[in-house]
Amino acid sequence: MPSPLEPILHPSPWRLRLIGLSLLLGNPLFGWIWSSWLVQPYESPWLRGVMSALGGVLMLPPVISDLSSPVTRVLVPVITWVELPFFFSWMYLNNAGGTVWLSSMCAMILIYYHLTDWRIATVGTISGALVAWGLLNWLPHQSVPLAGLANLGAVDAVVIAFSWGCAILLGLSSANLRREQLAHTLTTIGIMAHELRTPLSTAALIGDAIQLEIERQPEHPRAQQFEKLAVRLHGLVRHMNHQIDTQIANAKLLQLPRYDQRILASKLVNEVTSNYPYQSTRQRECVQVLIRTDFVFRASFTQFSQVLDNMIKNALHSLMAADSKYPPGALRIEVGVARNRGRIVVADDGMGIDPALQAKIFKPFFSSNRGTGHGLGLAFCQQVVQSAGGSIHVKSEFAVGAIFTIDLPLAGS
Repeated sequence: MPSPLEPILHPSPWRLRLIGLSLLLGNPLFGWIWSSWLVQPYESPWLRGVMSALGGVLMLPPVISDLSSPVTRVLVPVITWVELPFFFSWMYLNNAGGTVWLSSMCAMILIYYHLTDWRIATVGTISGALVAWGLLNWLPHQSVPLAGLANLGAVDAVVIAFSWGCAILLGLSSANLRREQLAHTLTTIGIMAHELRTPLSTAALIGDAIQLEIERQPEHPRAQQFEKLAVRLHGLVRHMNHQIDTQIANAKLLQLPRYDQRILASKLVNEVTSNYPYQSTRQRECVQVLIRTDFVFRASFTQFSQVLDNMIKNALHSLMAADSKYPPGALRIEVGVARNRGRIVVADDGMGIDPALQAKIFKPFFSSNRGTGHGLGLAFCQQVVQSAGGSIHVKSEFAVGAIFTIDLPLAGS
């Protein structure tokens, strides 16, 4: 299966800031170089100003504060398309090629494929060139006559095609490496799951044997203690099997089947919270479910159950890290509707997430705890939510807690 489409490769606030800063300062700098120092036939101060302003947009706090938001995921690719394939093609054509802009075009193609998914970059490169060519033919009074474009010869075409081919190969190679990493993770987890389930089955049989012995000797003075031990053993086995199933589902990030079931949000939340294998009664009692306004959405019930399982597991882990006593309401799951969109909110009073890490938590293989996580849980959650036409966001303060909001389109009647 194809890998998930990534509009922003390796997203982080600092990465966007550096891109924005380079565009903000680079456009006026090169505008001066090509107009005053190494003079080129065509240069446009007002166009350079627009490009510089767009770079500043990438540095605005609303853009970089939540890199998983739909606005950011659309705005960044649009700005990079305008700044790179469109603008560079426009300048290249208006200057009728030339050494400077031939080199610039080649550099632009490689940079573009480094910043975004190779599929987006391929479509963007073609569309940027076509739009620039169309505008050049449509707008009157160009500084360079169209006849000058005849100077664009076979050498330019070969050099640009070579750069473009190299960029596509590099993009494909990067995507293949990611797919292989996911495949190897899935294989490793599958082997480990097989090896772990055998002793777990044995432990479950031991629990059954203890309960059978208690039934034969109900008057034994330690019968009640043995019963508690058997129940605890079965609970641990269920919990471990649940964790194995969770990790296998997470690792199948690129193999998610598509479903279109009508899901009642309240039923989903209540079923997941009831069936979750809590490690203690206090854990179970700390979970509070609030159904403010119920709604129906279309997706896979099984996949969304896994999403909530992941989020409950992370929240309980955060509460444990904060040395919480699991008071009632320490983990809250709320179902509601806002602005004609369904919402499932998972909030906890745990350790929270460091602001420097919030932009990376949905990235495959990123984990804030390398000792216990492979970094696929939240990537899986995001993929499932986006496949349903929704989005997932986080707001958190370190040592205060975290709020994850799943925003979903309402299903039609």
